Amino acid sequence: MSEATHIENGLPPRKIVEVAKEIGLDPEEILLHGHYIAKIPVSELHKRANKPDGVLVLVTAMNPTPFGEGKTSTTIGLSDALRRLGYRTMFCLREPSLGPYFGIKGGGTGGGKSQVVPAEDINLHFVGDMYAVEKANNLLCTLVDNHLQHGNELRIDPRRIVIKRVIDLNDRSLRDIIIGLGGPRHGVPRRDGFNITPASEVMAILCLVSNFTELGERLSKIVVGYTYEGQPVLAEQLQAVGAMQVLLRDAIHPNLVQTLEGTPGFVHCGPFANI
Repeated sequence: MSEATHIENGLPPRKIVEVAKEIGLDPEEILLHGHYIAKIPVSELHKRANKPDGVLVLVTAMNPTPFGEGKTSTTIGLSDALRRLGYRTMFCLREPSLGPYFGIKGGGTGGGKSQVVPAEDINLHFVGDMYAVEKANNLLCTLVDNHLQHGNELRIDPRRIVIKRVIDLNDRSLRDIIIGLGGPRHGVPRRDGFNITPASEVMAILCLVSNFTELGERLSKIVVGYTYEGQPVLAEQLQAVGAMQVLLRDAIHPNLVQTLEGTPGFVHCGPFANI
């Protein structure tokens, strides 16, 4: 299929195994999600720990142009241009959130000829990483409320619980709620709320870690709230870390995709700043 046809239809120009070969990855080692998306085991990073680093170009800005040209489309266009000039090029973008996607902002895969593909898959459910973060975060919240329900041995002050549940949608009716209603069998009533999933501290941690051990270490230090005496309560005190790691076991692996011109790139994790 011609390049023009690929661009017109928004189709990936190459199978993802070919993209992987271009950046020196063994097709037998990547974890395929169909023909055009693959997860790259985080162990591949450690195999290259002693190799020289490449040149990093950071694209940053506050606001896009009135036509929607911003950090993402600039990054994609710059990567395509460098590859056409003969440089071995890869890009890295944040995973889109369904909140902005169904809001005013729209998708997060660029536009025009500066697009990451398959755009619909990436903008919607992709490979499920966003849901893994959501489940790990909400599991921790559930364990907090379960601890309150069953004696509250750690003496957690329900008024000083700081962790919130998350959902990957803009739903203002869930931002400030009361939970635990319905009587003694249904929990301890307290004030709670939902943030958007990319604002979860779990998401920020996932972006920073390079192996499962570090993931567990950072998750264990999440402050969920404070005791009646004002002491912080950590996730490790609720014995939540192992279960959270299991939920994030696949999400830690970066996702390999490509641009409409076939430039390799990673779309992985989606942190927001309001955490």
